[in-house]
Amino acid sequence: MIAFPRLVHELALHSAARRAEDVALAYRQARWSYGEFATAIEQIGRGLVGAGLARHDRVAVYLEKRLETVAAIFGTAYAGGIFVPVNPVLKPPQVAHILRDSGARFLVTSRARFDALPESIADCTELATVILIEGDSEEGARSDSIQLLSWSRLLGEAPGHHGHRAIDTDIAAILYTSGSTGLPKGVVLTHRNMVAGAESVASYIENVPDDRILAVLPLSFDAGFSQLTTAFCAGASVYLMNYLLPREVPKAVARHGITGITAVPPVWIPLSRLAWPAEPRTLRYIANTGGAMPVTTVKKLRTLLPDTRVFLMYGLTEAFRSTYLPPEEVERRPESIGKAIPNAEILVVRPDGTPCATNEPGELVHRGALVAQGYWQDPERTAARFRPAPGQPAGTTVAELAVWSGDTVRADAEGFLYFVGRRDEMIKTSGYRVSPTEIEETVYASGQVAEVVALGIPHPELGQAIVLAAVPADGAPLKLDRLMEFCRERLPGFMVPAHIETRKALPRNPNGKIDRKGLAAELAESFAATGH
Repeated sequence: MIAFPRLVHELALHSAARRAEDVALAYRQARWSYGEFATAIEQIGRGLVGAGLARHDRVAVYLEKRLETVAAIFGTAYAGGIFVPVNPVLKPPQVAHILRDSGARFLVTSRARFDALPESIADCTELATVILIEGDSEEGARSDSIQLLSWSRLLGEAPGHHGHRAIDTDIAAILYTSGSTGLPKGVVLTHRNMVAGAESVASYIENVPDDRILAVLPLSFDAGFSQLTTAFCAGASVYLMNYLLPREVPKAVARHGITGITAVPPVWIPLSRLAWPAEPRTLRYIANTGGAMPVTTVKKLRTLLPDTRVFLMYGLTEAFRSTYLPPEEVERRPESIGKAIPNAEILVVRPDGTPCATNEPGELVHRGALVAQGYWQDPERTAARFRPAPGQPAGTTVAELAVWSGDTVRADAEGFLYFVGRRDEMIKTSGYRVSPTEIEETVYASGQVAEVVALGIPHPELGQAIVLAAVPADGAPLKLDRLMEFCRERLPGFMVPAHIETRKALPRNPNGKIDRKGLAAELAESFAATGH
């Protein structure tokens, strides 16, 4: 019996001890009760240890949402390993980067996904074992230095083994998010971070065992993964959905009696244009994260779903979740991102760390139990983002670290926060944080451009659309169709440019650097003129 969950997998095991027969997970026609889920967690955890997993080994999970995906993640935690969820829409080079950067020794994936990886993972020297979830035909097979195991073999592996002992300050997960430059960086989260986050979110959303939560976001997203932990914290049920078409969401709500959904603006905007079934009205709440939801969209959703509570939230992977606006405030201040979530403090400060005055813009700083441990194997970027919290008592010998978000906000006289802007050059599109450098490097690889800049241009549905300004190589005209196809082959859909503009030269500032700010203003006009 788990008296009180302190480790992330114990959230599910604790609920299993209280309500073993209740549905924990559902995918299509398949169902796992909490008792069955707990058994799967323990079997997979023991199987991983039996297959050679050492304490703190990284286990990458590269699958679409399905029961085995969740079991592999929580089974890794049970075993004492560190799980690394990989967004299933990423292409092989990006998957390979995550495998290399995390030093993953295990990879759980499907046969089709693995078959697409060999060239990309040739230099992933630490990868030792790949677990294929379909069939038994690969049992015991080997590919170069990588051992292939079937899922069924893993479940039967060394049943006497138990997971390595873990404590709540051990690393539980590495969630990869794009940086302002370069390839994705891994945010390091402990068991304590994740359990505290689950308890905080479940408390203000008021999750209960009767809730049926529709998981539409990728599990590699902090907000997507939170759908699992908050549900298991409350003993609720999670219905997994690989989101493709908006019209499938209302159907799923009606079919399964869904009571809660958390999504991002590019999901909510098209959903606000659909006709939702009048009965049964089971949807108790909806929540938005990953960017500001247009006020018009909020109003449409409230009209369509008059009995549904709306939570508007702000978060960053480095702190899981930071603020929320209570539903009763949505009518009065729909532009607000609210106030701090339970067990967190949000500060608005000047560059020197002193507090801002009412309505004075400043940087949002998050302190508390949800603050991550930094970026995996990246001390320089960790030191830039995770810094001593402002206002610590004089004489403090061990400084508490906070997340300095880089986002500019202001607080009104009642303490409600409003998002002002993003200080860095990150592009936020369709709820994803995208590195412009990663897109630019892909376009350079086409051989068609001499110079290229990727920028985020305001877009009513995407938040920002990705627009390129490119100087052709050798003065030859850009073959736009071919360049777009090149991008589609090498980038996930959310990173493919919406528009490419050819330039003879890119504007520069007095220091010789590309004038991104001025170029963004020009491209915004050009992009609007194209009718996109």
